[in-house]
Amino acid sequence: MPKPKSQARPTDPNQIAHMLVERSTQEPERPRVPRAVSRVLSKLGRKGGKIGGKRRLETMTGEQRRESATRAANARWAKARQNA
Repeated sequence: MPKPKSQARPTDPNQIAHMLVERSTQEPERPRVPRAVSRVLSKLGRKGGKIGGKRRLETMTGEQRRESATRAANARWAKARQNA
C-alpha cells in the first residue's frame, strides 16, 4: 500500500532535521482508560484507603500520631498563607 503524501519522508537534510525535531518534541498520546476499569480501580483504592487509616491508627504510637497531625496542620497553614 503506498504511503500518503503527508507521511512521505523529505529528501532535503534540513527538512529531515525539522521533521525529527517536531516528532521528538511532541507530547505522547496517553492511552484512554475505559470508564468501567476506572470505576473498579477507584473502588479498590477507596477500599484500601479505608483499611489503611484504621490500621495506621492501631500501629502508630500517640507521639507518632501527634507528629503526623502537626505536620499536616503546618502544611494546611502554609497553603493558607500562600493563597492570602
